[in-house]
Amino acid sequence: MPKKKEQPVAHIQVTLVKSPIGSIEAHRASVRGLGIRRMHQTVEVKNTPENRGMINKVRHLVKCEG
Repeated sequence: MPKKKEQPVAHIQVTLVKSPIGSIEAHRASVRGLGIRRMHQTVEVKNTPENRGMINKVRHLVKCEG
């Protein structure tokens, strides 16, 4: 059986613009799960449903581009 060719996955740049201090634990976990460690840090994550869900959960804390 031939192997499937993997489609190139688009990326999204996510920047933390508001501190998660004082927010609920699930929001802080989502920020951590996206790989963001500090304020104004920009990370590039794959455009997958899982990452989009985490971004949507903390949309009031982050800025997205791409």
